[in-house]
Order: sequence, then structure tokens, then C-alpha cells
Amino acid sequence: MRNYEFTVIFDPTEDAAVQGLERVNAQFAEHQVEVTKSEDMGVRNLAYQIKKQDKGHYHYMELSADPAVIVTLEHAFRLMQPVLKFLFVVKDK
Repeated sequence: MRNYEFTVIFDPTEDAAVQGLERVNAQFAEHQVEVTKSEDMGVRNLAYQIKKQDKGHYHYMELSADPAVIVTLEHAFRLMQPVLKFLFVVKDK
């Protein structure tokens, strides 16, 4: 198990952000990913448009997962509708 930082940007509408977070958490539960910290960072302006959106709803998490699972999650999140962008970063020890 490795520790990761995960940041995801959802569509800025409240319904899309809630639905997106539920889907992300469902994927984490399905793959036995342990979320140690979760922080809602709110709606922020984007540096550039993503999928014709000027704003995005940011959410930050710290988690522990098997490295092989991260590849599977990245593929699932690329296809997930309310997710604009996401990033997994290996956390220093």
C-alpha cells in the first residue's frame, strides 16, 4: 500500500459535484482504497477552459491504495462524466 494525494475537479454545478463525489467514493470503496483525509475546496476559477467550463468544484483527498489499483481508477475517472480533471500524486513519507 502506498500513500497518495488525489485532487479532482468536478463540473461547477452543485448537483454534478455531489454526484461526482459519490461516484468517486463508490470506486474507492469497490477497490478497497482507504481515504484518510477528505477536503472540499469549493468552486474556483480555472486557469483555462476545460470541457467549455470556466470554473470547477475542487475536492482534495489523501488516500492509501495499491499502485496497481491506481491505474484502474485513472481509467475509470477518465470516462466519468462530472469529472473535468483529476491527479494522483505519490505522497512523500
